[in-house]
Amino acid sequence: MEKPRVRRLKSVAIVLLALVLAPAAWADVKLPTLFSDHMVLQRDMPLPVWGWADPGEEVTVKLCGKEVRTKADDKGKWMVKLDALPAGGPHELTVSGKNTITIQDVLVGEVWVGSGQSNMALTVSRTANAEQDVADANYPKIRFFKVGMKHAIEPQEECGGRWQVCSPEVAGNFSGTAYFFARNLYKHLNVPIGILQSAIGGTSAEAWTSREGFESNPDLRKILEQPEWKAVLDDFDGAVKQHQEKMKAWREKTAALRKEGKLQDVKKGRRRPPRAKYKNAPTLLYNGMIAPLIPYAIRGAIWYQGERNANGGRSKQYAVLLPAMIGSWRKAWKQGDFPFLFVQLPNFRAVQPEPSESAWAEIRESFLKSLSTPNTGMAVTIDIGEAKDIHPKNKKDVGDRLARWAWAMVYGEKGVYSGPLYESMAVEGNKIRVKFTHIGSGLTAKGGEPLKQFAIAGEDKKFVWAEAKVDGDTVLIWSGKVSKPVAARYAWADNPEGCNLFNKEGLPASPFRTDDWPGVTDAGK
Repeated sequence: MEKPRVRRLKSVAIVLLALVLAPAAWADVKLPTLFSDHMVLQRDMPLPVWGWADPGEEVTVKLCGKEVRTKADDKGKWMVKLDALPAGGPHELTVSGKNTITIQDVLVGEVWVGSGQSNMALTVSRTANAEQDVADANYPKIRFFKVGMKHAIEPQEECGGRWQVCSPEVAGNFSGTAYFFARNLYKHLNVPIGILQSAIGGTSAEAWTSREGFESNPDLRKILEQPEWKAVLDDFDGAVKQHQEKMKAWREKTAALRKEGKLQDVKKGRRRPPRAKYKNAPTLLYNGMIAPLIPYAIRGAIWYQGERNANGGRSKQYAVLLPAMIGSWRKAWKQGDFPFLFVQLPNFRAVQPEPSESAWAEIRESFLKSLSTPNTGMAVTIDIGEAKDIHPKNKKDVGDRLARWAWAMVYGEKGVYSGPLYESMAVEGNKIRVKFTHIGSGLTAKGGEPLKQFAIAGEDKKFVWAEAKVDGDTVLIWSGKVSKPVAARYAWADNPEGCNLFNKEGLPASPFRTDDWPGVTDAGK
């Protein structure tokens, strides 16, 4: 006969074993990290709230005195839609099932996604006038959620990150472009602003596009079949492991060289392995850093990227890829054609003394063409780049120019929100007359005549520098070297020096060309 103490120990063991073998019966209701203290919800829009629980478990969500109930499906997933709310707060959001989660300091206002590569990721602390801007960043109603970097072969349901309240202590780590955009909106609208910052330096637009975005276009579908990308997509885990092994070998060799006192060999002969190829493989950043945000209610998105796609003969292709990426986000979010505002690349690299072809000019043209995508806007930055720095420090004007588009497209404000954009041309004798949209109260040569960075060509397709002047609401272009002009260009260079065509509201004209002659890149290559 067993002793009482032995029987008690067996009973405890049985209970513990039951707990281990049946954890689902004791699972807590869980929420994505997006739903956490200090979050900002989108005003005037139904609000999806979702998470996980036991299959069939009843879940109750309460906010502002109202509650909605639902049950987790057979996979343990659940979602509710709360009624739209006006701007305000702070509120408390509670989610309960077998346990209760309470989220505090919830504001309701305007929520925007800020995405792209290094110029979107570049922090406030690295921008012009950073010391003063960081010291002044006392805006508790501006909040940032910085998405953790993650590459994934399948769309993810969760991401790393946390909401931070804007203050001088943390604002220096926010995206400069997104911060100045948010600050502008906050001062203008006087409602809470939330930014979902999802940006990684050195990344291509392909990585931020969903698989459906590629498959929607036959030319883009070919990208998925390119050998270098197909190898990664077919064996993502293997690609990651291979790079990790290369890095491990490099670290071990470097440590050995240091131990032997061969510092020069470390510096000159033992460079780091190339950047992991999988980091720019199609779909991987969309899966890891955009998909987890969906279907969080947002007003729109701002985008600063393109530098990576200006390399490798892909500038013209960007005119197809960017709209496809925008479309893939919109389709997944199911919020219609939400506003998507992008930054046209600024001036960069050496000044070109003579008119010539330029991959950076061609990708700027791809941005311009992408404006035909519904509900998009473009901040022109051709006047605020830096020749020797691909990361220009003036992000305040970038954020403010994006905000101008938001004022007009989203918030119904009247006013000029874009610089002049090329509309049409006509040959008049030995001159070309160019018309523009978005002229505001008139065209002007900033800093005084003459207009600079205009070029003209005849039937030989050889461009020469041209004279140009504002003539009413148009620009006249001519050169004594071209008697029968057929095409004109403006600011068509990597770094067009001194381009000065603006409207009187102080916004620069976008670079443009009137021809469609072959350049240095070809679509789809």
